[in-house]
Amino acid sequence: MSKLSIQEEKELVSFIKDWLKSHGFTQKDLAIELNIKSSRTSEIILKIKELYKKGGMFNIAKNLIKIEQKWLNNINNYYREKKQTPPYNQLDIDSLVNQMNQDTSQ
Repeated sequence: MSKLSIQEEKELVSFIKDWLKSHGFTQKDLAIELNIKSSRTSEIILKIKELYKKGGMFNIAKNLIKIEQKWLNNINNYYREKKQTPPYNQLDIDSLVNQMNQDTSQ
């Protein structure tokens, strides 16, 4: 594959920053998913260039889509787990306090 043009590189960096922001993730999160040691923009660009050499824009898009799907699945699983353990509401707490008072008075 040919190299990314300077304009394409700038557009990709801008896209990736907006993409991360829209999902609430950081460059560090992306670096972890790309298996690179540094979250600096220059290191991410090097990895993107490597992906481009291996399959062009299609390969970059494919990898970013995999990362996004993983993140979205993790978010969905987190919310499912959270829903399974409902917090106590005020009535539950009042009931527990009343039961404790009755137990201690006996």
